[in-house]
Amino acid sequence: MNYMPKPKSTALTRRAMLKTGAAALAMPALLHHTRAYAQSPTIKIGHVSPRTGPLAGFAEADDYVLEGIRAAFAGGIENNGRRFEVEIISRDSQSNPNRAAEVAADLILGDEVDIIVAASTPDTTNPVADQAEINEVPCITTDCPWQPYFFGRNGNPTQPFKYTYHFFWGLEDVIAAFLDLWSQQGVAKVVGGLFPNDADGNAWGDPELGFPPALEANGFDLVDLGRYQPLSDDFSSHISAFRDAGCEIVTGNMIPPDFGTFWAQSAQQGFKPKIVSIGKALLFPSAIESLGSRGNGLTSEIWWTPDHPFGSSLTGQSARELAEGYTAATGRPWTQPIGFKHALFEVVNNVLTRAADLDDTDSILEAIRQTRMPSMVGPVDWSTGPVANVSKTPLVAGQWQQDAAGKFTLVVTSNATAPDIPVTGELMLLG
Repeated sequence: MNYMPKPKSTALTRRAMLKTGAAALAMPALLHHTRAYAQSPTIKIGHVSPRTGPLAGFAEADDYVLEGIRAAFAGGIENNGRRFEVEIISRDSQSNPNRAAEVAADLILGDEVDIIVAASTPDTTNPVADQAEINEVPCITTDCPWQPYFFGRNGNPTQPFKYTYHFFWGLEDVIAAFLDLWSQQGVAKVVGGLFPNDADGNAWGDPELGFPPALEANGFDLVDLGRYQPLSDDFSSHISAFRDAGCEIVTGNMIPPDFGTFWAQSAQQGFKPKIVSIGKALLFPSAIESLGSRGNGLTSEIWWTPDHPFGSSLTGQSARELAEGYTAATGRPWTQPIGFKHALFEVVNNVLTRAADLDDTDSILEAIRQTRMPSMVGPVDWSTGPVANVSKTPLVAGQWQQDAAGKFTLVVTSNATAPDIPVTGELMLLG
């Protein structure tokens, strides 16, 4: 795949033009209202997340996380001997990239946030990051493999983005985790691929950077019918091809409604793979519970669990304390994005307390670039790459297992890629 860098515009950004125009029209008034002179200066943090729509599972814990973060910021933050109030302004992307770009622009140009954060698949992270880059506002994102984030935005490793930074794992990590998972039970090395025509699916199925070359190099045959359209209502052709080829493994990256359709039609058509490892769709307890007994034994990548050996640099909570706090507050089982949503604001806190001058965007950017910190999801360090705008976090893989009472638990069954994260169960084959 040929990824080309975005052309650089020599024109003033809209944000810069608005600031310049406002300064020209109201310079005397501004002298009395900048943070340097305000009695109670406030840092504004914009937050974009898919609260509604097919990606809403990623934002299920947003209210809980934001409540805890606002409590942690209730006394403000201190920077160079000055105390700043903190305001978090959260917006719903509605699981739509166009809407994500629109609300990000509103936060930047309307609310004039000082820094913006976003999470949950490239449908959210990429349009928000693009708006931040265009309008010259620091941006930190997560919950999206780094390749669709970076290359999906036409990133060039030799010409890094200036304003936008990301922390998460990459395709190389999920591939390694799945290969280790699949090697445990001696199943046939024939894999059916389900890759949608979206940023994630195109990255996972990419012939150069995705699953195809890695599977071939490790002796697996991949049956890939090409990209299907999201929200498809018919996977019969995929199921027939997988069954005819003797696929004992199915993998891919799907939204929950698509996997639900595929899995129901697989049962109707008698297709019974031994391992099903799907990214995105199988992350959340609510999605698994909706499948009933047919959710038992499904496998997925695992970003974060209560057993992860990390804690919060902001609140001091352990991973287990954060997860159990969510369950106590909501009555619902913990969900993986909790840790990463919390970590977003850990990083923001770390950056804002270290920046040399919070009235200077370049100073905030330099603090981001120099970040080296522990977090709820592991170390965040933008000096380690794989590209200048990305810091990687650890990844393992595991399985949803149902007990006699019908309760589902996500257990780690493969930790070869991150041995510090404990294995908590043994892989069982489907059927």
